[in-house]
Amino acid sequence: MDSVTRLFLEALRAALQRERVDWELALSPHDWQRLFRLAEEHHVLPMVYEAVFRCPAAEQGERELFQAVRRRTLQSVALQTGKTDAFLRLYGRLREAGVRACVVKGIVCRSLYPKPDYRMSGDEDVLIPAEQFRLCHEVLLCAGMSPKNGEAGIDEAFEVSYGKAGSPLYLELHKSLFAPDSESYGDLNRFFDRVTDRLTEFLVPGGEILTMPATDHLLYLILHALKHFLHSGFGIRQVCDICLFANAFGAEIDWQYLLRCCREVHGELFAAALFRIGERYLTFRPEEAHYPAEWRQLAVDEGPMLEDLLAGGAYGDSSMSRKHSSGITLSAVSAEKQGKKAGGHVLRTIFPRAKALEGRFPYLKKHPILLPVAWASRIVKYGWETGGKLEKEAAQSVQIGNRRIELLRQYGILRK
Repeated sequence: MDSVTRLFLEALRAALQRERVDWELALSPHDWQRLFRLAEEHHVLPMVYEAVFRCPAAEQGERELFQAVRRRTLQSVALQTGKTDAFLRLYGRLREAGVRACVVKGIVCRSLYPKPDYRMSGDEDVLIPAEQFRLCHEVLLCAGMSPKNGEAGIDEAFEVSYGKAGSPLYLELHKSLFAPDSESYGDLNRFFDRVTDRLTEFLVPGGEILTMPATDHLLYLILHALKHFLHSGFGIRQVCDICLFANAFGAEIDWQYLLRCCREVHGELFAAALFRIGERYLTFRPEEAHYPAEWRQLAVDEGPMLEDLLAGGAYGDSSMSRKHSSGITLSAVSAEKQGKKAGGHVLRTIFPRAKALEGRFPYLKKHPILLPVAWASRIVKYGWETGGKLEKEAAQSVQIGNRRIELLRQYGILRK
């Protein structure tokens, strides 16, 4: 880990502890730019800026750079404040209509931060009972929200995104927490069967919401990170969420149940690595979280995990090559779940089955014979995204995918 990355983690940890750094070392303009770029890539710029802007080293930095970062910070915080207010108003309408809307991640996690709106959220995620979808949909329409991709197929989709003209609010409405038809992680839904029957009141700045009990929610945060890990990765902010949640609700969490669930999906080393990163670099406090000895005794090297998530950005989307490498890792996981050898799935990545593409190309549900058309569309889109450098980008995707398959093996998600 280079010095700028270490400083980034140090600043983030200070922010999580309501502190500021006191760096006196001289940082070059290039180093400051890298530090703030890393913070932006992981969607934690407001927190990092708040922690560093008054330290002695910052006084020697480029005034124009710090002014520009300050503007972006203020804009981000103001935007997030607007999103939070809009969501709470909308959520109130859902509850008044009788919708059992379970809020996950987002505002729940933000409420645990020293300054909640400094933890940015691109959207708010709400889980509802499938039978309440139409009621919820009508309430959203009356509130001026509309499905992002139109109303075609929304009754069959497991997740529908809503937005509103002139509003920063973006809502993802879930009928299940994971895509049921995913061969790689659709089975994770079994851990949350009828979870909307056992919701609990949760106080956030500005109001009350319904969410899952603490054990369910922490399990979901871990499995949601695992899902992204199977794709192209996730960032340090998700580790912050998990650690802050564990610190806040550790006494309520059934850690043994959590470990059994993680072991069922071969994710116990993955989860242990997240907590190890939190303890070593962030603010996870095992004693405060009632983190049991059985978890601490799991032998795991968190270094490769930390390196991967720092390189990947907030959603593993630091590069198009990395994003497209997800086809390789997902194919490997899917193959192993079907009892096949994980590896050698580059062709499946380029030419997946119709079922795997139905989300992006809904016409395949009724007309699977059009699968070659969907393949061609994907290849053309990939060529456009890579600026015509298809062959080079594809080679890089394969390289990244193969490297990340080895990472999945290292953490026990795939057999060695």
